[in-house]
Amino acid sequence: MKVITVTNLKGGSAKTTSTAYLAHAYAAEGKNVLIIDADPQGSALRWSEQGEWEIPTIALPVKNLHARLRGIVPPDTDVVLIDTPPLDEQAGIVYSALRAADTIVVTMAPTMLEFERLPDVWAAIDEVESLRDTPPQVAVLLNRTVTNANSTPMFRQLIADDGRTVLATTIPRREPIAQAFAAPVTDLGKYADAAREIDQLGESA
Repeated sequence: MKVITVTNLKGGSAKTTSTAYLAHAYAAEGKNVLIIDADPQGSALRWSEQGEWEIPTIALPVKNLHARLRGIVPPDTDVVLIDTPPLDEQAGIVYSALRAADTIVVTMAPTMLEFERLPDVWAAIDEVESLRDTPPQVAVLLNRTVTNANSTPMFRQLIADDGRTVLATTIPRREPIAQAFAAPVTDLGKYADAAREIDQLGESA
């Protein structure tokens, strides 16, 4: 079973959207998927209800998620995706979700504002790593990118220069994705490629 935690410092970084689309990408591969909504706002859970998802989604916004996870996940589950609240608002919940993860996906748009938030995210991940037996796979997923814009390769290089991994797959800004909340998830777009690449990260561990 692979556990993927999707995180960032602030809200509005496409955490819930990425969780939803990655979950559907894995389900499209025939995998048994479970979504855990660890955000007290419950956006992923509401979306699952309103969009009539077939993927089971449960709310568990607790600070001991890492300790409770194995007891609540069905044994035939292949992938668990955890949608987290903003780190700066619910650090205890996010830290627990980071401890539970095999793979951590940091979602961000290629902007200076979001880039400047990364050190706080790295600090949280590094702090949690000392509480784990094995380090997680960690990668940035650039989203809301603009085709042929200089910002995407520029921020990719800046993040790589910090010694961090950036997925080769980027998620372009598309209106159907931006307006997808409460609707069924159908067109996976580049998220299908991102899901496969995240799997490869795990295989290289």
